[in-house]
Amino acid sequence: MAASCPLPVTQDLPTLRAKLQGLLQFLRDALSISSAHTVDFYTESVWKELVDLPPETVLATLKRSAAEAEARPSEARPLAEAERGAGITDFPKIFCETSQKLVSVEAFALAAKYYSVQNLGICTSFEQLLVALQGNQKQRTGAYVKPAEFMNMKKSHEVQAMSELVSSIADYYGIKQVIDVGSGKGYLSSFLSLKYGLKVYGIDSSNTNTHGAEERNRKLKKHWKLHYTQSRLGVNELALKMAKEKKVQNEIKYKADIEEVCNYSLTNQEKMSTSDFLPDFTGCVISNIRNQMENLHAQPHQEENLSFGNAFSLLDFLPVNAIEPTSSLQLPNREMPEASKEKRKMTSNSSESNIYSPLTSFITANSELHDIIKDLEDCLMVGLHTCGDLAPNTLRIFTSKSEIKGVCSVGCCYHLLSEEFENQHKERAQENWGFPMCHYLKEEQWFCGRNARMSACLALERVAVGRGLPTESLFYRAVLQDIIKDCYGITKCDRHVGKIYSKCSSFLDYVRKCLKKLGLDESKLPEKIIMDYYEKYKPRMIELEAFNMLKVVLAPCIETLILLDRLCYLKEQEDTAWSALVKLFDPVKSPRCYAVIALKKQQ
Repeated sequence: MAASCPLPVTQDLPTLRAKLQGLLQFLRDALSISSAHTVDFYTESVWKELVDLPPETVLATLKRSAAEAEARPSEARPLAEAERGAGITDFPKIFCETSQKLVSVEAFALAAKYYSVQNLGICTSFEQLLVALQGNQKQRTGAYVKPAEFMNMKKSHEVQAMSELVSSIADYYGIKQVIDVGSGKGYLSSFLSLKYGLKVYGIDSSNTNTHGAEERNRKLKKHWKLHYTQSRLGVNELALKMAKEKKVQNEIKYKADIEEVCNYSLTNQEKMSTSDFLPDFTGCVISNIRNQMENLHAQPHQEENLSFGNAFSLLDFLPVNAIEPTSSLQLPNREMPEASKEKRKMTSNSSESNIYSPLTSFITANSELHDIIKDLEDCLMVGLHTCGDLAPNTLRIFTSKSEIKGVCSVGCCYHLLSEEFENQHKERAQENWGFPMCHYLKEEQWFCGRNARMSACLALERVAVGRGLPTESLFYRAVLQDIIKDCYGITKCDRHVGKIYSKCSSFLDYVRKCLKKLGLDESKLPEKIIMDYYEKYKPRMIELEAFNMLKVVLAPCIETLILLDRLCYLKEQEDTAWSALVKLFDPVKSPRCYAVIALKKQQ
């Protein structure tokens, strides 16, 4: 267990609820923008219904606001003075009180910026947390690993940052076992096991992913074997060089002693008898020569032992059958000494606890972990980009299972979250919903809606790279919807056209392929009618572009709401000693960069 250090101070539940109230006040009017579906943009006159400004004005203002924010990043909280307890109060400047339409893009952009996770002041520093967890104890680092060699740069960045945090928490509690829920291909699990020596159970609901993880492990073993060989060769070269230098030094000393003997004998042979000379000589020089000769004879064997026994060994981090022995890793023309065999056996036995075991199971809030993991002990539960309801269920499992001492969850796929109050007219048999989790939002019966959650997911990636959504493909789809409504009498269609845009050479080609996929008779639409629709809406494409930029600007606020809900839920639990929201990744490299972390009291 690491030296006891106080964990960073985090905001208490009343403070977080006050921020949540302010965010809800803003979203009550703004959510209609995120909830609008671009497919229905023209059929339902979305711009006219929600925005009371020219699209050119909206685009120019948003671009100027983005440029100013980039030029002056220190002005991160421009609306702090307008905050009064629950948050911003001057909402008539943003939306019209009567029509609820957007009337001030400047105020809208500032409010959206203020209520983002980054600027709301609810995050705990990743660096401060690591310092507190690690204390004065040097973190175990295991083997030097280059994860970028076997995963892409984005995944490498995520895995390195999260594994360092998880390993620090494990050291803080003196824990060796980790449960990785939604482990997928096992990147994080493998890294935690191989680099930090933790026993990891990776649980995924898909057999395909579990088998994929096993296949990934097989490939990783090849990587580790190659990495081991290369690392050992580097150490061997240094060891052999040192041994050869020592051998040369011994040879020089040996020759010097021989010369000393000869000189001593020639000078004194007439003055001394053999019996007078030999006792003194035997007691010093001859003994020294004999030792050096023995060392010289033993040198080749020592070189081999040195290169084999002192080499950097990744076998310490793998089970006994993880790397198949090859001739290049064996002592040449000599069986391995019994001592080395015993050491290897002990290493193999100790490494059995430092392995990654992929398991297949569908995890819910009510899952019984003892049925899945037979040797369950005090452990940590982690999840890297856990999908939909799996992220909130991970937090529920943490609060309900005494064995789980800490949780680190990075969620994704917000559009797949189940919402308790989204369809209240339908019968609701589900017990645990993905959203909301905390008491306050349950009391408010708050819901976002799938379109709002979807826009948050899509827009975050665009925010990370500083651009809006791909306008032309969305424009094609919106015009197609108007064609389907007018020419086929279909107002709502359950079928999706999918990613056809990239396979089409023109709008005409796009419409033809989409109609065919939707099972509609394309022959009833001549080319002229199709192109007339295109020409009709082409001048209004700028409306769609401006509207999508509004959705991109608003997207971080939807994520803030979801993450604040989870953090408040953890703060409400009596057994939770410490909880926080931590910016774990660089958002440019990984848009879903925030981790919800909670720890129980140390025993």
